[in-house]
Amino acid sequence: MSILEIKNLHVQAEDKQILKGVDLTVNTDEVHALMGPNGSGKSTLANTIMGHPGLEVTEGQILFDGEDITEADPDERARAGLFMAFQYPVAIPGVTITKYLRMVMNAHREARGEGDISLKDFRKTVEAAMELCNVPKEFSARYLNDGFSGGEKKRLEILQLALQQPKVAVLDETDSGLDIDALNVVANGVNTVAKQAGMGVLIITHYQRILHIVRPDRVSILFDGKIATEGGPELVDRLEAEGYGQLRAELTV
Repeated sequence: MSILEIKNLHVQAEDKQILKGVDLTVNTDEVHALMGPNGSGKSTLANTIMGHPGLEVTEGQILFDGEDITEADPDERARAGLFMAFQYPVAIPGVTITKYLRMVMNAHREARGEGDISLKDFRKTVEAAMELCNVPKEFSARYLNDGFSGGEKKRLEILQLALQQPKVAVLDETDSGLDIDALNVVANGVNTVAKQAGMGVLIITHYQRILHIVRPDRVSILFDGKIATEGGPELVDRLEAEGYGQLRAELTV
């Protein structure tokens, strides 16, 4: 069942057309990989899905769980069950991870009509999620992403994913800047959390290495703002062997 549906999506930024009619779906309990070379529009699509104010949808729709969210504010989308892991997570000095995580959890509880989580339950929930995602407990006292390595930032986002358990997670270049050890930790965290929660995952990348660990059910290739082709996980292996150039040449013949 499709929980996220993108229909004929056209998007521009500062009068420059970036997406030119994207059609894409993400199903419940599915990993859908979106690949493409730099500049093809992958991050623009991710940010449009989450409602970035600097992007203008000029045509098309974004449907989430059957509702049209094309004009919804970012916080409405997040409360409805959309999650995005950013390519470059920002640092917020002075705000501890504990304070941030509790604030986010309470915002989602409020959206469901529930009261704030107790400190005792919050501690138990976070410790369990940290163990699941292989995140050290000492992270809790640190300021949000302040002085974090690339791997630590991405591991923290997987921790947030485990705590929020959204309906759909959009992972934008989650493998960016990671060494092999950090990549394995993050990718295995995605596999564990996604399987446990039964969520849909849209994983966006232009490399193949993370997709050898987070094995996708479907793969879509984005060229020049349009989905050029779609296939199964074998498409990842073909791209690794041949690159984007060969595929682009075949599709434009």
